[in-house]
Amino acid sequence: MTALLTVEDLWVRFQTRNRLVEAVRGISFSVGRERIGIVGESGSGKSMTGRAILGLVQHPGIVQAKRIDFKGRDLTSLSDRDLRAIRGQHISMIMQDPKYSLNPVIKVGHQIAESYRLHHKSSRTEAKIKTLEMLEEVQIPDPERVFNTYPHELSGGMGQRVMIAMMLIPNPEILIADEPTSALDVTVQKRVLEIMDKLVRDRGMGLIFISHDLNLVSSFCDRILIMYAGRIIETCLAKDLHNTSHPYTRGLLNSLPSLQNPSEKLPILNRDPRWKEEPSVNAIREYSNA
Repeated sequence: MTALLTVEDLWVRFQTRNRLVEAVRGISFSVGRERIGIVGESGSGKSMTGRAILGLVQHPGIVQAKRIDFKGRDLTSLSDRDLRAIRGQHISMIMQDPKYSLNPVIKVGHQIAESYRLHHKSSRTEAKIKTLEMLEEVQIPDPERVFNTYPHELSGGMGQRVMIAMMLIPNPEILIADEPTSALDVTVQKRVLEIMDKLVRDRGMGLIFISHDLNLVSSFCDRILIMYAGRIIETCLAKDLHNTSHPYTRGLLNSLPSLQNPSEKLPILNRDPRWKEEPSVNAIREYSNA
């Protein structure tokens, strides 16, 4: 599979008052027209990886990489202006909670239309038509009414659909979704994932799906990268997740409650300090064969 995006030796560091914190430590991977899941505990570097790709890590964060290659262009060498042309139009990112991503004083339809006009230089009338079509595509009932609502008037599921519409209306080639369903209940979560899956498949996009939910990622993605302490420690096909061998991945899986095999106490994950330094053989092989 031809890679749309190739990340090589990515580091994200933060200089604090007392020490240098390494949030992402030398990871490498590639993404084609497929669904890649990145999973791990809070603080493992998942979200920071997505933000670093798009140049969204703010000061005092320091991002370094041998290359972040998107279709032959090294994103690390681009100016802020050129990177803004990539961001949104070619690579979009859905943030975790729409309440913090949507402007609370601007109607949602105008925000989506603005995203379209920014990248297509269209008229307001054309942008509104495209926005209403996109709202229909994410299965929002009565798009005309929703177009004229404010973010606080929407439920969590509706707000997340609006965010998906806003990120997909420029027709990007890669979508980075940072835990887009974590704040939703199970039934709404399933519906939002079905909508996202259909849009990604129909458009032939690449998807980076960031989550802490192993079962969700294994059912939704094609390949999975498991992160621990800023490193990718294991990669696998999604269908093989429950057959993985790394003790960290096994520990995460064993910590999940099971209806088939209930237990009074779930096992506690005992961490080995060596996991922080061991490179993933599978990750290196996966990258070199991309």
